[in-house]
Amino acid sequence: MQFLDEDIYEAVKNYIPKVSEYVNSHGGGIELLGVKDGVVYIKLTGACGGCSMSLMTTKMVVEKKLRELIHPELIVKNVDGTPENELPKDVYKNKTEETFQEKKGIIESLKHIVGL
Repeated sequence: MQFLDEDIYEAVKNYIPKVSEYVNSHGGGIELLGVKDGVVYIKLTGACGGCSMSLMTTKMVVEKKLRELIHPELIVKNVDGTPENELPKDVYKNKTEETFQEKKGIIESLKHIVGL
């Protein structure tokens, strides 16, 4: 594929709401983690996060739809804790969103600590 990771990231970010419709209907969500060498890394969340069908959802729903919308050779991996689906350390991700997610995580941790 001849696109920059930054370009793929922006395209996927724009289409995630459309692709998420099926996952949302099953009580789940999709978090875009980043792109490296044309591979899109996502995390299925909610009910879809620990589902035994998450590989099928990733390939037959998310990857299939993103291939239709962006490029037919796009590869999508669900970062699910297995060694073959690890998030690379040098993955491209939007720094503004990364900072927001870090702050959101800190706030959620503090809420838990103070009992909110």
